[in-house]
Amino acid sequence: MEYFHLPVLLDETIEGLCVRPDGIYLDGTLGGGGHSEQILKRLTTGKLIACDLDPAAIENAKKRLAPYLDKIIFVHDDFKNIQDHLDDMGIGELDGILFDLGVSSYQIDNGERGFSYNKDAVLDMRMNTESSLSAYDVINGYSEKALADVFFEYGEERYSRKIAASIVKEREKKPIERTLELADIIAKCYPPKERYSGGNPAKRVFQAVRIEVNGELRGLYDFLTEITLRLRKGGRICVITFHSLEDRAVKNAFVELEKSCICDKRLPVCTCNKRQEIKIITKKPIFGKVNDESNKRAESAKLRIAERI
Repeated sequence: MEYFHLPVLLDETIEGLCVRPDGIYLDGTLGGGGHSEQILKRLTTGKLIACDLDPAAIENAKKRLAPYLDKIIFVHDDFKNIQDHLDDMGIGELDGILFDLGVSSYQIDNGERGFSYNKDAVLDMRMNTESSLSAYDVINGYSEKALADVFFEYGEERYSRKIAASIVKEREKKPIERTLELADIIAKCYPPKERYSGGNPAKRVFQAVRIEVNGELRGLYDFLTEITLRLRKGGRICVITFHSLEDRAVKNAFVELEKSCICDKRLPVCTCNKRQEIKIITKKPIFGKVNDESNKRAESAKLRIAERI
């Protein structure tokens, strides 16, 4: 299957980055390469570091971005580890950083990957197919309480306890192995009148399991704080999120970096030595637009931009 992904908020993101022809840029979530391609088109002597956890994304991007291979360095890893790679390459400051968080259209649409509740497949959901933890392990190995916690925290699923109990009951008979099998168990936990009133009832649990399998929120706030400080003065960071918890981490990291003092307001003078590190460009996030069914997932997208000062 060809790795195709419709870039969300493409124009707004590229405009927000203010790409310099000789700059060094990081696309921490390469995906289908749509954002990377637009950055590369604007580079002359500059470089792009393109990182992705999914080896299929990198292999397909090498084909799509073939005309620009002299300007790009591919990194197969979780973007949260990119600082080590930058150090190894001798790259200090960056002129721009981009993260398009969440799962790509390709991963959802490729039924074999096990991300979709609409296509029958083995429970997998690993963005990195070489990692050990899969959705099968979570669903069949986590305790009832742990499952309920994951469903509630990462999926904001109001029937989290009921669904977790039902999963444990079913897996006592035999392991839960397929995506549609899990989706059916979830659907039966909803009252009939509510079952399909807000879309597929499995969407929140599948989202939660995916986030757990890939550790998407683990350490996100700390990482964003650290990587933003790697920007040179005037450099921009653009982050696209699709989940309220992701967006909260980005917002909080930016707000903290923009503060110039964190002292108790009752103190007569500042003693914290905290300096303002960034200027937030988007006081309110830029929201994704849905033009047709092909990019319906864009409706939950939010873009936040900040500039190093």
